[in-house]
Amino acid sequence: MTNLKLFAGRANTELAKKISDYLGVPLGKLKAEPFPDSDLHIKIEEDVRGRDVFVVQPTCYPVNDNLMELLLFLDSARRASAERITAVVPYFGYARQDRKDEGRVPISAKLVANLIATAGADRVLTVDLHAAQIQGFFDIPVDNLYAEPVLSRYYAKMGLSDLVLVSPDVGNVKRSRMYANRLGGDLAIIHKRRLSGKQIAVDRVIGDVRGRTVLMMDDMISTAGTVCDSARVCMDNGAERVYVGATHGVLCGPAVERLREAPIDEVVVTDTIPVPTEKIERMGKLKVLSVSALVGEAIHRIHNDESVSNLFNIDEQGRR
Repeated sequence: MTNLKLFAGRANTELAKKISDYLGVPLGKLKAEPFPDSDLHIKIEEDVRGRDVFVVQPTCYPVNDNLMELLLFLDSARRASAERITAVVPYFGYARQDRKDEGRVPISAKLVANLIATAGADRVLTVDLHAAQIQGFFDIPVDNLYAEPVLSRYYAKMGLSDLVLVSPDVGNVKRSRMYANRLGGDLAIIHKRRLSGKQIAVDRVIGDVRGRTVLMMDDMISTAGTVCDSARVCMDNGAERVYVGATHGVLCGPAVERLREAPIDEVVVTDTIPVPTEKIERMGKLKVLSVSALVGEAIHRIHNDESVSNLFNIDEQGRR
């Protein structure tokens, strides 16, 4: 591992430290500071020539600042003659803008993919892309990890009885079926209609939730409007209790207040995005799991040219 260099951007230093501890590799020295006019200055403060370089930098809020910091680091590493550069982007911002759903709009996810490759990345390591086909936007290798093993292990230990996996929309059925197969349980679907870019109407539950424990899994919780409305519909249809899990805790806008007031027993997210302690305390029912072992093991395997797909069968320490 002496040829591996691990760096942390400023977006999620806690996750980077945990990955560093897992790998037994110290974080590299990196300076990132703004000029008075807000231009960002990046400097790698150690030798990376001929090294296998990984930088951990999710493009979460503030998205544009964190994205620019990632691009500048990639360019710095490329110009410093790193042998291979991997952008470790646990949360890929702009992922929801993956198509032209109306005239005169960009396909932002494709543009960001081009920017990352042009800046100098040789490959990308990410977790739970909003749409798996975004991998095709890149002209470089992409490893899209799934947080399902981490979340499934947590819920398996809870021993939830009479479980039904409820998909918050039709597009999420495949994810819900994956958890249903892993945890054991039936499948139900929330029928919803999008009224506008910010407004969604949740109509009914397709399936039986009466007297049962509901588990809703999604890739992210943003403003939490859909998941909270879905939880209410489930309770109105006789559900005993509702648990919610997601990989990315974006939790923007009124999300914390909505989740706190919704009939949800517990919300679980991972640390792909840093969740401020203040938000955890305000909600009172939010738990954060770490994907550091998952990402760390993926980095270890990429560095040693080993299979990454076997990570779907990991144990308590994240190893096979």
